[in-house]
Amino acid sequence: MRRALRRSLAQVRHVTPVPPGAARGLVADVYARVERDFGMLAPPIALHSAAPEVMAGAWILLRESLLAEGKVPRATKEQVATEVSQENACPYCVDVHGATLRGLGGRPAASGPAASGPAASGTASGAVASGAASGPGISGSEVSGPSVSGPSVARGPETMAVALTFHYLNRMVNVFLGESPLPPEVPGVMRGGALRVLGAMMGSQARRSRPPGDSLDLLPEAPLPPDLAWASAYPHLAGAVARADAAMTAAGERSVPARVRELVTERLAAWDGKPPGVSRSWADEAVKGLPSAERPSGRLALLTALASYQAGPVAADLGKGDRVLLETTAWASLTAARARVR
Repeated sequence: MRRALRRSLAQVRHVTPVPPGAARGLVADVYARVERDFGMLAPPIALHSAAPEVMAGAWILLRESLLAEGKVPRATKEQVATEVSQENACPYCVDVHGATLRGLGGRPAASGPAASGPAASGTASGAVASGAASGPGISGSEVSGPSVSGPSVARGPETMAVALTFHYLNRMVNVFLGESPLPPEVPGVMRGGALRVLGAMMGSQARRSRPPGDSLDLLPEAPLPPDLAWASAYPHLAGAVARADAAMTAAGERSVPARVRELVTERLAAWDGKPPGVSRSWADEAVKGLPSAERPSGRLALLTALASYQAGPVAADLGKGDRVLLETTAWASLTAARARVR
């Protein structure tokens, strides 16, 4: 299974990941840590490798929110990851984290990801991903760990960090990966069994203890933005979200025109979380006020932020190389994630 999943790097679309044997510097460091702590070179992280600092930020977010030990049980975190992925119509992440949850003895929510857009609000992810401005509310709500088979999960810094991470990763996965973590050569009749094997393997890995803060040295220290202040009660979470935000913000400043960033930020401020449309015509309309040279970037950034399940076919239109493509989508994904976890 590990070999098959490593080969699944070939399933990455629109960009070419650095092969493990050719990785150097920061990319090699992140690859080694992902394999050590996650148990495999996860394609959702490796797909970022043409933008090393962005990849490091994505890994720090995932490692410190989901994998690092804390007060919230890993199964509860996997429940949040699964339900946020359902909300964002990311079947790849639903498969991976639903299988891990089953491997830990939990039970994913019955509803699956929507075929054409995010599920309606009211899932656990909705409870976790909204209302953060009123305060982190950590007290004892996260200590005991709510039932992982129920329809909601108590909100607190650890679950909010998981929600932030998966609002980010779901968008990147929808743009750059297919619908399943399993290689396409796995026959349909064997996919259920293969997912059970994946769940058992991931569940075994998830039971290992991983100290918090171990990934923070990958990127320099950064200030924690006010809207992410809910993470301040946990130094490893504060360090993770601050470093990731700094990396994605710098990426956006390099690769996303200022007018595009302004447009996406304005649309997110007014967004209610519902699918913006059944086709991509809403995005075409939204970018008409941009200079023609900036419209491909604007279209891709808007789709990634508000309807990432529609963004894949548009990614190839940017035509500015892997790094710019990754930095554009990463900036849009984290900007949207921040808007959703408040």
